[in-house]
Amino acid sequence: MAMLLSREFYNRTNVVQIARELLGKKLFTHIDGETCSGIICETEAYAGITDRASHAYGGRRTARTEIMFRQGGTAYVYLCYGIHSLFNIVTNVTDVPHAVLIRGIIPETNQNVMAKRSGKTIKKNMGIGPGNVSKLLGIHYSHTGLDLCSKPVKGNNGDAIWLMDEDVHVPAEEIEITSRVGVEYAGADALLPYRFIWRSSH
Repeated sequence: MAMLLSREFYNRTNVVQIARELLGKKLFTHIDGETCSGIICETEAYAGITDRASHAYGGRRTARTEIMFRQGGTAYVYLCYGIHSLFNIVTNVTDVPHAVLIRGIIPETNQNVMAKRSGKTIKKNMGIGPGNVSKLLGIHYSHTGLDLCSKPVKGNNGDAIWLMDEDVHVPAEEIEITSRVGVEYAGADALLPYRFIWRSSH
């Protein structure tokens, strides 16, 4: 049975485990009156103040990163290179700035809307890459801070993002574990096995 991912799912302490368990979960958006979804197929974990690759490394708090210190189940969306909005999920409890970057989805609901947003015909691998995730689902950096633990109320035209567990099974042998992308500046932390890829989805 499909279930909304609860606050308890996000509030756990092990961000690496959460990143792995997010594979196969369905990410929904209701933006500009359109509901779209995709199955999560690639993630990266960021372990907060002890992780040199994290925006919150060393307890860094800025106008942008303050969102990371909220409770688990909060959207952290930031602008990359002035072009791409990248969608992250804050995990753990308040003041522990863990987060999971959603790096890939398999497009599902309302592919015609996603095609219009991307300007391309939707294919299975069109949702690979964090910039593509946000483009297809309509996520913008202005959505940072949204609560992910509730569905939109019928008749409410406000934007919403939420995740569902629809019992999609991702076999362990189908999960590739690698180091993260584009974090060479993090030194030894750049080599941590914090990236999870569902092989058959790519």
